[in-house]
Amino acid sequence: MGFDVGQFMDADTIQAIKDIVGEENCSTKVADLYTYGFDASIHHRSPELVVQPRNTEQVSRIVRLANERLVPILARGGGTGLCGSAVPLAGGIVLDMTRMNRIKEIRVEDLYCVVEPGVVYDRLMEALAPFKFSIPTAPGSGEACTLGGMVATNASGMRAIKYGAIRDYVLGLEVVLASGDVIKVGTRTLKNSSGYQLERLFVGSEGTLGIITEATLRITPKAKKAAMIIAAFDTLEKAGKCVSRIIARPLIPSAIELMDSTCIKAVNKTVKAGFPDAEALCMIEVDGDPATVEEDAKTVLAICSEIGAIGVECSSDLEQMAKWTYGRKSIMSSLSRYGEGFVSVSLADDMAVPISKIPEAVVAFHRTAEKYGVIVGTYGHAGDGNLHTKMLLDPTSEDYWRRGEKAVGEIFDTVISLGGTVTGEHGVGISKAPYFKKERPTAWGTMNVIKKALDPNNILNPGKMAQWEGSILRMLRYPCDKYSD
Repeated sequence: MGFDVGQFMDADTIQAIKDIVGEENCSTKVADLYTYGFDASIHHRSPELVVQPRNTEQVSRIVRLANERLVPILARGGGTGLCGSAVPLAGGIVLDMTRMNRIKEIRVEDLYCVVEPGVVYDRLMEALAPFKFSIPTAPGSGEACTLGGMVATNASGMRAIKYGAIRDYVLGLEVVLASGDVIKVGTRTLKNSSGYQLERLFVGSEGTLGIITEATLRITPKAKKAAMIIAAFDTLEKAGKCVSRIIARPLIPSAIELMDSTCIKAVNKTVKAGFPDAEALCMIEVDGDPATVEEDAKTVLAICSEIGAIGVECSSDLEQMAKWTYGRKSIMSSLSRYGEGFVSVSLADDMAVPISKIPEAVVAFHRTAEKYGVIVGTYGHAGDGNLHTKMLLDPTSEDYWRRGEKAVGEIFDTVISLGGTVTGEHGVGISKAPYFKKERPTAWGTMNVIKKALDPNNILNPGKMAQWEGSILRMLRYPCDKYSD
């Protein structure tokens, strides 16, 4: 895989780290190490030491020590990632950044806030709410994911179509480099033409180039009103056409979510979402000034009718909208209860295609699933072309994993042929690595050059992204002997 896997921690190194952060902030307990070997992906490997730093100085000293002793080190936030970015492939140290969780400043008059990396997204939104401001990227795991992890993976969510990804809100960062040196990149101003915009380099780098210890983020006023339309369709292709027709009107909603019949049945069964029984549905949200919301909602309703919706419901009631949104956010967990003996796994997940290609993509995904005899639930932030496909399989079956991997390869081949990308918001990590390299054949070599320049000893989250080699069916968290490690 291009990196060493083995034991790196000796008693002297562990004691040196305890001297930096205090013994109470370190753990070598088997249960803790096992727990920190997971994120929300299909992969697992236990680290050798878990450390909870409290400030940038401690992070700097730990990283400097790790670099001197050639110990792999990985920064972890809420552990909600779906691609294995926070799985310590080489063992070594996991830095749990959640104790660095202060909101340092909120300056609405200057349109920014300053946070430590362990601040949970929803907690920041609660702090901004009294000022009627937000960072409206709306990740699906907002109740648990941290801002540091969001920046490291360039996370976003259902409102990215109108409001962008977290990348679009990063003004500046404080970063600890592999050497242990601390640098500040970016500014606290909305405009910046001062040299290389290095803050953008660290966004989406998944902890492979440096460890984020502070972020200065742009904030934006909250919309005054919103409304949501649920439109049911008798084919998945019509739902996809509805998405592209809305955008071409032109109308940019705050969100357009798509769900296929597998997802609809799963959430109706599990959380009693009350969605219409249909082959597919679109959940469209519009926001802004009240008059604009009313006009845009009428336009959306007319388009749904033109496409041939078999049922439409519109509401501006906050409680009803929250119920629908909760149903949408419950898809991933609900799919694991779709059928006996199956669980929902993140294999071909999080691709993005040009918006006009959504109908073609979703039909192709289902054909691929039928071809390989696997069940795929298709849903996602269709307004910006970002689709998710959760695969349902028996995690103990070597045959299911093998067929699933073949289906994954074909799904991503379809995405690439349509001019898309294999990951729209979750990152590359392990699960997308071979397909990412196929998508970007002329780019990943340059990425490795940058990695070598900033991390010559390859201690920062080694083995991820362009460094991963071979099949993704290794180091699985599931009880399948052939693929577990």
